[in-house]
Amino acid sequence: MVTLDGKPVSADDLLPLALTNTGHFTSMRVSADGSIRGLTLHMERLVRDCKIVWGAELDPERVRGYVRQGLEGQSRPCVVRVTIYDPKVGMGCPADADDPHVLVSVRSAGALPPEPLRAQSVVYERDLPEVKHVGLFGALRARGAAQRAGFGDALFVGRDGFVSEGGTWNVAFINQEGTVVWPDAPVLPGVTMALLQQHAEHRVATVTLEQAKGMAAAFATNTSIGVRPLSAIDDVEFPVDHPVLRQLQEAYLSIPGETL
Repeated sequence: MVTLDGKPVSADDLLPLALTNTGHFTSMRVSADGSIRGLTLHMERLVRDCKIVWGAELDPERVRGYVRQGLEGQSRPCVVRVTIYDPKVGMGCPADADDPHVLVSVRSAGALPPEPLRAQSVVYERDLPEVKHVGLFGALRARGAAQRAGFGDALFVGRDGFVSEGGTWNVAFINQEGTVVWPDAPVLPGVTMALLQQHAEHRVATVTLEQAKGMAAAFATNTSIGVRPLSAIDDVEFPVDHPVLRQLQEAYLSIPGETL
């Protein structure tokens, strides 16, 4: 079941989203007990992005209610996505859109963590990277090209030569001293990234592609995958059993979830 403001969604309701591709969202992994790691951060993201995209306020308690309703009868664990968009938005005058609505959809969740990921580097920068928006054409185009080349996903490198993020995930590295290094670049402020930064020694620094390939290990993070080791960037292989990786995976799984 997909709902819009708590009611079953129709094709007409979805047409503006499909045809204009304007909106923002967050995805949350719901544990077997119904709790969500980083729930408060997810709600803060939706409120913040709603102001940026629509110039509008969003009531997080209203969103929580729609999510609770959308999860009724759903098997768990699962991933619930909350998309904020205005059905009035049009290509001719997007400024008229000022009344965002709440679309809730649910899908099954895979095991944590998933299999290690091989990434192909690509020069690409997302529009408005600080917002988790629905404009995914460029990112998915890069992902598709990487998969056709035999990789699992794309790793973005900016025009300045610095590594930023992955297709739909944050990336981090473990240097030779065992410190976690997050790229200092325009990236989505990920919820999983924020949670991990509270539970491990880390630093933020610019990372060139050459420096990335010289790290001791690398991993991807988002709410669906947790801490997913990178097994390769281009033709450079990485160990997937680095002790710091195991510590991060254990730390993430130990973070208590919040109830809706």
